[in-house]
Amino acid sequence: MATIAIIVAALFSACSDADTGPAAGGGGSADTVAAPARPTVPDNLSDETGVYSDRVVFGQSAALGGAAAELGLGMQLGILAAFEEANRDGGVSGRRLELKSLDDKYEPEAAIANTRSLIEDDEVFALIGAVGTPTSRSATPVAAEADVPYVAPFTGAGFLRNDDWTNIINLRASYAQETEEMVERLTTDLDIERIAVLFQDDSFGRAGYFGALAALERRNMEPVAIGFYPRNTTAIKSALLDLRAGNPEAVIMVGAYEPVGTLISWARNTGFDPVFITLSFVGANALADQLGAEGEGVLVTQVVPFPFDESTPIVASYQAALREIDLAAVPGFVSLEGYIAGRLAIAGLEECGNSVTRQCFLDAILGADDVVIDGFMLNFGDGQTVTEDNQGSDAVFVTQIGPDGAYRSLDTLTSTDQ
Repeated sequence: MATIAIIVAALFSACSDADTGPAAGGGGSADTVAAPARPTVPDNLSDETGVYSDRVVFGQSAALGGAAAELGLGMQLGILAAFEEANRDGGVSGRRLELKSLDDKYEPEAAIANTRSLIEDDEVFALIGAVGTPTSRSATPVAAEADVPYVAPFTGAGFLRNDDWTNIINLRASYAQETEEMVERLTTDLDIERIAVLFQDDSFGRAGYFGALAALERRNMEPVAIGFYPRNTTAIKSALLDLRAGNPEAVIMVGAYEPVGTLISWARNTGFDPVFITLSFVGANALADQLGAEGEGVLVTQVVPFPFDESTPIVASYQAALREIDLAAVPGFVSLEGYIAGRLAIAGLEECGNSVTRQCFLDAILGADDVVIDGFMLNFGDGQTVTEDNQGSDAVFVTQIGPDGAYRSLDTLTSTDQ
C-alpha cells in the first residue's frame, strides 16, 4: 500500500488572530518535512494525545491514489491551506497545526489499517477529511473505540449522522438532502416525470440510491430504470443499457468522476441524452476535465458555496489561502470543503485555548448552536432545523457545466438551461 506522509511545519511568529489573512509562506511536500528551529514557547504541555507544547497533530486517511484520487487530494489541499494560514499567524495558542495523510485508495480495508496506524503509531489528536462512505463505515468504529474525533468526512451518508455517535463532526449536508433537492428541481422546474437512477454498488451508492427513492416516493413516483456498477471501476456498459431501456427524461447519478464521466460520454455518443444530474461526491472539477466538450449541461449538486465567487467572504479567504501554498492550484468545490473543514477544526481548538483535549474540542463544536466561518453558517444541535446534532450545514446548491467547461451556479432550472 502506498503511503504518503505529510507534515506541515511553519516558523512561529507572534500569536495573532488566524483570520487576519495569509502572509508569505511555503507549501507542503509529499515527504516528511523537518521542522525548523523553534523559539521558546510557553510551557503549556498537555496530557492529551497528539497535543504538544508547540503543535497539534491531525491525521487523514483518504484516496490519494487510484480512481478517486482527485477527491482525497482536493480535501488534503484545502485542509493544508487552512492549517498553513493559521500557522503563518503563529498557530493556535502558540501551537502550529500538522497533518499526516495516508493513502487508502478508497478501499475499506486500507482505511482500517491507516486509521489504526494514525491513532496507535502516529498518535494523532483527531482524524479529519476522510473520503467516502465505504471507507468511513470501516474506519469510524476504530476511531470511536479510541475516542478520537472524526472530523468532516467527505460523505453525506446517513449512518454518520446517527445520534449514537459521540465523536463524529459532520460538516456537509447529507446525501438525502442532495437527492431531495435534485428531485425537487427536476420535477418542479423542468416538469420531468421519468427519472432513472445510477449508483455505485456499495454503501455510498446505496445511500444515494435510497435517498433518491425516498424523494421520489414522497411525490408518488418511482424510478423508471435502475443501473449500478462496481466501486473503483468504469464497468458501466450493463448499467447504461439498463438505463436506456427505461427511456428516462433525467438520470440521477451516485458515483465518482471516472465511472460517471464514462457513462455520460458513452451515452451522449450513442444518442442517449437525458438530463444528467450527480451528487457532490462526484468531484466536480475532475468530472468537467474528464468530459471536456461532452460535459455541457451536466448538473451537479454541491454542499459548499461557489468556489470561484470571491465576493463570498469564505471563498475570498479560501482563494487567498490556496494561493499561498500553491499558485498553480485551481479552486474547486472539494478543496473548498477541505478548507472549511480545516477552519472548523481551528475554531474548535481556539475555543479550547491552551487546555486542548479531545472532549473540549468536541464540546466546543458540537455544543455550539452556531459556528460562523467567514459568513458560512454551521449550526449544531439547536433542534430548530432538519440538521442532526452532529451535522453543521444543510446547504445544497445546484451547478451546471457550461459550454466552456466551467461551472456556473444556478438559482433555478429552466428548459433553456439544458
